[in-house]
Amino acid sequence: MIRFQDPWVLGLLLLIPLALWYRNRRDRSTGALRFSAVDTVEDVGGGVARWKQWLPGALRVLAAVAMVFALARPQTSVSSQNVLTEGIDIVMVMDLSSSMLAEDLEPNRLEAAKLVATDFVSGRLNDRIGVVAFAGKAFTQSPLTFDRNVVQNLLFELESGMIEDGTAVGMGLATAVKRLEASEAASRVAILITDGSNNRGEIGPLTAAQMAEALGVRVYTIGVGTRGQARVPVTDDRGRRRYITTEVDIDEESLQAVAERTGGRYFRATDNQSLAAIYEEIDQLETTEIEVENFTRFEERFPPFLLTGLLLLTLELTLTRTILRRLP
Repeated sequence: MIRFQDPWVLGLLLLIPLALWYRNRRDRSTGALRFSAVDTVEDVGGGVARWKQWLPGALRVLAAVAMVFALARPQTSVSSQNVLTEGIDIVMVMDLSSSMLAEDLEPNRLEAAKLVATDFVSGRLNDRIGVVAFAGKAFTQSPLTFDRNVVQNLLFELESGMIEDGTAVGMGLATAVKRLEASEAASRVAILITDGSNNRGEIGPLTAAQMAEALGVRVYTIGVGTRGQARVPVTDDRGRRRYITTEVDIDEESLQAVAERTGGRYFRATDNQSLAAIYEEIDQLETTEIEVENFTRFEERFPPFLLTGLLLLTLELTLTRTILRRLP
């Protein structure tokens, strides 16, 4: 967007044709030299000499136009906005038990969960996000932070076997709630993803749900895995890798109870597509109201016009006093 701070000055452009008309009339009424016949003189003024005759005037006109534009103070706008928002604090709770290596999702449950969670993090621009992981025990992989790159890198570093095996769902959720306890965000959320039922830890899922409810933490639970059986890679005593088939044992009743008690929802992901769709739905459910304050700042753009006008005027004066000098 371009505007002129003093647009009325542009009216001076109308004086330029008037000045040209007056100068042309004056030049015709008086001559520098008088000849008894003009036929010979007319023949001499062709070719290169003709544009030399008009060049000073053209430079003078262009200089005048540039100077008028500079006096009118052209300006360009720089629009900006202040985003005032109270974000959401989100803790992602990831199951690292050995069963998460089952390959009913591609390449396996854990890697699929990490990939989708990473995409989810990239879209939460105004929120703090943390990561808690659990197997037989629970630990904090990343505290709440606005640095999405850090969270994504720490998600990718999660591996099954980092801690002793097991499925301490309640401990994982309780650790996430503890991380959200000191949060002053308008909304606090935990996203719990697991493929089994709680079999370790001092705190059960329902007890952890009571803690979340008391602190106003909303919990979304995701049960990941196909229905029926799934192939899980194991390592035998000789260090060889082989596959066994196990029943998919997700305590859906418990996960649903946890979600309902805290005002969240329970989802079931049986493949990569449904898991991605679940995170997209959570992304839509947990939206933040953003207050935007727009303002426009204008920057002066007259210096190039002023400089152009001065250069053209200097060039015109130089030429008329040197190679284009006229006889008196």
